[in-house]
Amino acid sequence: MRLLMFKVDGGRRLGALRQGSNDERDEVVEISELADLRAVIDAGDDGLARVRAALSSSRSKSRPLADLELLAPLDEPRGNVIAIGRNYQKHAEETAFMDGREPAPPTIFTKAITSLTEPFADIAIDAGISDKIDWEVELAVLIGKPGANIKRARAMDHVFGYTVLNDVTARDIQSGWGGQYFKGKSLDRSSPTGPWVVTKDEVENPQALKLFLRVNGNVKQEGDTRDMIYPVDAIIEWVSKGMTILPGTIIATGTPDGVGFARKPPEYLKPGDVMETEVRGIGLLRNRIVSAAG
Repeated sequence: MRLLMFKVDGGRRLGALRQGSNDERDEVVEISELADLRAVIDAGDDGLARVRAALSSSRSKSRPLADLELLAPLDEPRGNVIAIGRNYQKHAEETAFMDGREPAPPTIFTKAITSLTEPFADIAIDAGISDKIDWEVELAVLIGKPGANIKRARAMDHVFGYTVLNDVTARDIQSGWGGQYFKGKSLDRSSPTGPWVVTKDEVENPQALKLFLRVNGNVKQEGDTRDMIYPVDAIIEWVSKGMTILPGTIIATGTPDGVGFARKPPEYLKPGDVMETEVRGIGLLRNRIVSAAG
């Protein structure tokens, strides 16, 4: 199933995508019994059963997907977004080259929840704060069951589903403010997610997904999750050591090579650019870069 949030009549609604075939349009079925995606997660199997029942019922209210304004599927995760650095070998190497050190095991850091924004929202940049805004396409994992010290063999039992995340980064803040990963990756409404969450039963192998980042139609990043140094189950095992991961937590699993700051010469986003972030089989984000208002 593909679960999403959308805006209607000034409010937020939970929906599930019903994909059309041939000339039929994709529709979104409203899930009126549950408030949002976090409520589905908290309800466990019963929550998923309610979604399936709504999808199969002819009495459920549905709307054309094309008519809806989509919101971030989980705009209020439980706690900061957990992120993994240097998790693709080529990206680890390009980052180490820029930093002047050897590749190391992936770094865990977090992003503020206020950095999240809608899958098709404009992203405003303020040159007075940063003029080195960079892109990072990532597969994000949504945790469905709590756990600490999770063994790798049981890690996938804790996964609810997957979404797309762009870990947009202010490189000058990240590097120039004394190594501020958190601050450089937490600018307000800078990190699009979505357009929906795909439940894990629809993803046969999370280590066989292609990733793309395009700016103005030009491919900047092209990768494959099979190239992760730490695959999803190992990430969950590593992150949960001595620390409880709560249901409703988002884990961003790292980005492949091709980021802007490591290019020669470096490239950064500027107003007017259109950025597309895609994980094949999961979804595609499209965001225009604009100047922040006065």
